[in-house]
Amino acid sequence: MPSDPNAPQPEPSGPSTRTAVLEREETVPQVQEPGDHERFSHYVRKEKILESALSGEPVTALCGKVWIPGRDPKKFPVCPTCKEIYQGLRAPQDGGDD
Repeated sequence: MPSDPNAPQPEPSGPSTRTAVLEREETVPQVQEPGDHERFSHYVRKEKILESALSGEPVTALCGKVWIPGRDPKKFPVCPTCKEIYQGLRAPQDGGDD
């Protein structure tokens, strides 16, 4: 008589010889194609840019973009997100308390 595959199996007596397989996705960094995020200049503290120039470490812009500076930011429009954040951080310059 065939055994029922849904019936509980007896526990092994002794060390387990089963192997579990843990599945996970492997994330491989890929070079991104130039897109909108590459068409802007971003706001970063000057001292961070100087540090990056000496160390080669990436910087983080106000908008969260992380990269190693290497192009002339004057050739690109300012990132709208960086600009909005920067303007929100600065106190009004007109002397008003409104």
